[in-house]
Amino acid sequence: MEASALIIIVALAAVFAVISLFFYFVPVGLWITAIFSGVRVGLGTLIGMRLRKVPPAEIVRPLISATKAGIDLDVGQMEAHYLAGGRVGSVVAALISADRANIDLPWKRATAIDLAGRDVLEAVQVSVNPKVIETPRIAAVAKDGIQVIAVARVTVRANIERLVGGAGEETIIARVGEGSVSSIGSADSHKYVLENPDDISRRVLERGLDAGTAFEILSIDIADVDIGRNIGAELQTDQAEADKNIAQAKAEERRAMAVAREQEMRAAVVEAEAEVPRALAEALRSGNLGVMDSYRLDNVQADTRMRQSIADED
Repeated sequence: MEASALIIIVALAAVFAVISLFFYFVPVGLWITAIFSGVRVGLGTLIGMRLRKVPPAEIVRPLISATKAGIDLDVGQMEAHYLAGGRVGSVVAALISADRANIDLPWKRATAIDLAGRDVLEAVQVSVNPKVIETPRIAAVAKDGIQVIAVARVTVRANIERLVGGAGEETIIARVGEGSVSSIGSADSHKYVLENPDDISRRVLERGLDAGTAFEILSIDIADVDIGRNIGAELQTDQAEADKNIAQAKAEERRAMAVAREQEMRAAVVEAEAEVPRALAEALRSGNLGVMDSYRLDNVQADTRMRQSIADED
């Protein structure tokens, strides 16, 4: 009895495993759903998807949505896009949205956009409903030296034809910032910028900043304009400080040279004074100077030193 019970349990487990394996490789429920939805997908095709490690639901459910929307798609192309790393559901949703908005979006272009790393559904939505990109605070200096800080809002619409290979939002923001700096810098006064912010928008828009990008710029609006620092005055102050430091350095150089020259002259005087006794001795030996003349010279020098001492005390 125990052996027969064990055999029955093993048999039931085997049957259960076979049934589970069958329903795994043959998604009967998904096949029935596809048939009642009007999508003809053979069981062999579904089994082949399993063998190729493609979840049948990832292909069949988007195919059902496309068929209901009146879009004819090929199962093989959908499976190939999935195997290439694409998002089949997102591509099909984008095709349906584009079809409803009368936007020409073929399957190949949609899959190319998806494989390029862009969200094709979001691109279609932005093409239908333009989005607003706000730039960071842009600082520029007018010709009068006053800094002007501006914030721009750029309204863009996705360009489906340039999504593959076109630059993104970062390029748009950088170009708008560059154009704003150039326009503010060409203004004669910061007051003109405050009074005519639309002139900046017009100049920037005329530059064709959307060339080579995945977007089409519809409008550029200056949302906020503030006054920053007086850059011109700060530069003049810094220049004056630098000029002062240079003048002080040159004056110190001249003073040092004068001190050195004075030291040289004093050394020359000391050297000349050291030659006086030698000259007097030579004059005495040669008879050009008498003894009495020497005494009188000593008296004169002593009298001079006495007078200088009295003068110093006073």
